Amino acid sequence: MSFDTIPHAELMARVEEKVADGQVLELLQAFLTQKVMETAEGWTPEEGTPQGAVISPLLSNIYLDPLDQQMAVRGFEMVRYADDFVLLCRGEAEACAALAEVQAWTTSAGLRLHPTKTRIVNAQTEGFDFLGYRFVAGTRWSRAKSLKKFKDTIRAKTRRTEGQSLWAIITDLNGTLRGWFEYFQHSCRFIFAVLDKWVRMRLRSILRRRCGRSGRGRGADHQRWPNAFFAAHGLLSLVAARAAVGQSSRR
Repeated sequence: MSFDTIPHAELMARVEEKVADGQVLELLQAFLTQKVMETAEGWTPEEGTPQGAVISPLLSNIYLDPLDQQMAVRGFEMVRYADDFVLLCRGEAEACAALAEVQAWTTSAGLRLHPTKTRIVNAQTEGFDFLGYRFVAGTRWSRAKSLKKFKDTIRAKTRRTEGQSLWAIITDLNGTLRGWFEYFQHSCRFIFAVLDKWVRMRLRSILRRRCGRSGRGRGADHQRWPNAFFAAHGLLSLVAARAAVGQSSRR
């Protein structure tokens, strides 16, 4: 959903229904009308909210709360986070009706649906992306873009010419691994073993180079530096982290 056309007067009216503190309201008004530098003079916006601002998700929740209520009354199941949402329907006819309902509401509220993200899909065959996940046929995955970003970060920290000690490299890696897992722990179990194997390969490649060998870690490198070797050096295992979460949830 595009919030670059949201009318300030209507947004402030809805905020005032929930907030009575005059100083907070003045601060929010100043936040919405802060000048935008596109030219040497700049200009003051009369609609829209600053993109990427920390308070934007809260403003989205306040402004879209009536839509939540309306969809619930109409019997449509909607899952929403800030201005991103998914409507769960039993068939194409219901999906078309739900979309028409949303389109009518957003038009009256001065908003626009995202032209490329707004579509009707079959979740069993086509799937859809939502909040970094890929949902298809009842399974959840880290979407391709999210996975590429994660791998690019790992690659940058595990170059074969990396001069830090193995302990320092692993310590740095663990922060990235832990952060990725905390968000994507609900992914299909298969991905954790695949990523663990890939990360260890990157580390074996570093060690292999330090021994004067070229190429990626492979073959006998698995015996020289087995999985237990990296566990002993404190490398976070995504498989082990997922198993620990599973055990905790069964208690």
